[in-house]
Amino acid sequence: MKENTKEIISYVFVGIMTTLVNYIVYFVLLMIHCHWLVANSISWFFAVIFAYYANKKYVFESQNDIKKELSSFVLLRFLTLIVENGCLYIFITLMHIQPMFSKLLVSFVTILSNYVLCKFKIFKKEGVYNG
Repeated sequence: MKENTKEIISYVFVGIMTTLVNYIVYFVLLMIHCHWLVANSISWFFAVIFAYYANKKYVFESQNDIKKELSSFVLLRFLTLIVENGCLYIFITLMHIQPMFSKLLVSFVTILSNYVLCKFKIFKKEGVYNG
């Protein structure tokens, strides 16, 4: 129980930092008049690189092979990028909601999805049964 609590607290902290990286890059790119789709994709890239290393080292303390783990991490996060861009399209283009507010709305789904993917698909302990 204590290890799970530490993991969740660490994940929340890293998630907040990752979200800040994502939002800051997105906001700056919007301010220089970058299209929201391009801004979101670039901010995703920076956030994914930060999130991988922070999750590997501080949250899941993974000792797994970096090539396999990083490729899985990027691939699964890419799936959430597609969902996020689709949701942003709906909010921004179809519903005419401001891009920064739309990004906040979409983040709830993205953050939850990313935790589940990290916990059970990417950073799972090798040789340990996860149900």
